[in-house]
Amino acid sequence: MKKLVLATVALTAFAFADAPASYTACKACHGVKGETNVTTQNKSHIPAELTKDEIVKSLNGYKDGSYGGAMKALMKGQVARLTDADIQALADYMGK
Repeated sequence: MKKLVLATVALTAFAFADAPASYTACKACHGVKGETNVTTQNKSHIPAELTKDEIVKSLNGYKDGSYGGAMKALMKGQVARLTDADIQALADYMGK
C-alpha cells in the first residue's frame, strides 16, 4: 500500500513539475495543463486550445474587467494577484 501511495505522489509531482507556481489555482478547473473546463460546465474556453497571445489577452482582460462571460467574476478574482510575468508564464505553459 505504501508503494502505491508513494508512486501516486511521485507521478503527480512529475505531472506538475514544469507548471508555473501561479498555475496552482488554475488546475482545479482547467486540468493539469489547461486541457479542460469540466468543472466550469463548458462556460469557458479550454486554455490549451488558445494561442499564447489569446491567453495573455484574456487574462489581462479578466484582470482589468474588460473580458469575460459567465465566469468573469470568478476569473477576475483569480487573476487579480497575477503579475505580467505570471500571465506570460501561464501563456507559455498552456498556450499553443
